[in-house]
Amino acid sequence: MARRMRVLLVEDNPGDVDLIRDTLEDVASLDITVVGDGAQALDYLGQRSGLSANWVTPLPDLVLLDLNLPKIGGHEVLSEVRKVADLRALPIVVVTSSDARPDIVTSYALGANAYVTKPGDLAAFQRTVKALGNFWCNFARLPS
Repeated sequence: MARRMRVLLVEDNPGDVDLIRDTLEDVASLDITVVGDGAQALDYLGQRSGLSANWVTPLPDLVLLDLNLPKIGGHEVLSEVRKVADLRALPIVVVTSSDARPDIVTSYALGANAYVTKPGDLAAFQRTVKALGNFWCNFARLPS
């Protein structure tokens, strides 16, 4: 039996957390860890100190990262994680309400593997998360 995929969800909106978690769990067998701000995300990944030896073992297989976070924003989280050679292959998908071109361009420039805008409609949001989960959990080959 294959092991459960580990996902780190970095999201501060409790409603979005519940919706994303419930939808993803319908797609695949996952262990989802949720953190509510950028500082917690960096702590979880062991990057606040800048020492890659401090990371949590095991690392997640996939990170879903909101941009608009308290304490430390998503772009800064992405930038800090990508500075560590051992974490550069960690798939990070930005999942955010922003569809602003500068946010998209900056996210890819900082090393995001994908950028997904959260639809405002509930059914469309669920379809988007399901498609995202289906791709990353069932089709993409991950480095871990």
